[in-house]
Amino acid sequence: MTTATHDRVSPQAAAVGPRRSRSARAGSSGPTIVVAQAFLVLWAVVSTVPLLWAVISSFKSDPEIVADPWSLPKALRWENFARAWDAASIGTYFGNTVLVVGGGVALTLLLSAMAAYVFARFDFRLKGALYYFFVAGMTFPVFMALVPLFFVVQNLGLGNSLPGLVLVYTAYSLPFSMFFLVAFFRTLPGEIAEAATLDGCGEVAIFFKIMLPMARPGLISVGIFNFIGQWNQYLIPLVLVSDDSKFVLSQGLANLAVEQGYAGDRSGLFAGLTIAMVPILVVYALLQGRIQAGMTAGALK
Repeated sequence: MTTATHDRVSPQAAAVGPRRSRSARAGSSGPTIVVAQAFLVLWAVVSTVPLLWAVISSFKSDPEIVADPWSLPKALRWENFARAWDAASIGTYFGNTVLVVGGGVALTLLLSAMAAYVFARFDFRLKGALYYFFVAGMTFPVFMALVPLFFVVQNLGLGNSLPGLVLVYTAYSLPFSMFFLVAFFRTLPGEIAEAATLDGCGEVAIFFKIMLPMARPGLISVGIFNFIGQWNQYLIPLVLVSDDSKFVLSQGLANLAVEQGYAGDRSGLFAGLTIAMVPILVVYALLQGRIQAGMTAGALK
């Protein structure tokens, strides 16, 4: 009689294969990770060094900037910021920018959230066509619309005014904001809105009291993106505003640099640049966690 024998494989030996495959995958992805990390480090250096150089130069005197641009300041000259704020009208430009960007971001969030809620929750005729009409605004270069935009704003009686800038900023930011919020509103549970309808709540109350608070992470993310984009806007105010007293920061700093020809008050100019950068850096540093939460909330749900 012959008996067939079967080899028994121990659990330790069976685990060797998966371990080797995982090690092979890790070894093959190792160079890719190193290259990606090196690229990110290089990008961080390229992005950070000019900002640090501008901040350091804002505390130096003009002779120090000219003699050794890369040296540290011998003393912190806070008077550069006071001089830039008052003598160079940076304070006026800063106030104008706060008003325009604050109004533009608030109006953009309100209108884009209302439009996104309708597109995400209701079905109606021409819904697809209207949606893609809005989204197509993201592909339209703004400089191609500057001439007709100038005449439209003038005909509305809003030329050379801060309210005109608020409306233009809002229109410019609506396509991306609505596109982002439509995807976010689709992830919210519709059962809550249906329950509120059964309780006799109207659509306006459902939107403002229920759905809008639930969409807070997405609204914060969109608001931060719009704040950064509108704060750094230069081309639109350059075309629509010509009164020095109504300049925004980017426009005022560029005008100041041209007037001085980079040969005048260099330390004051760097101080003005630093003042313009601080709100962006502070907002992003404080709310970067909210940005990540808003971007990933839809995926997690």
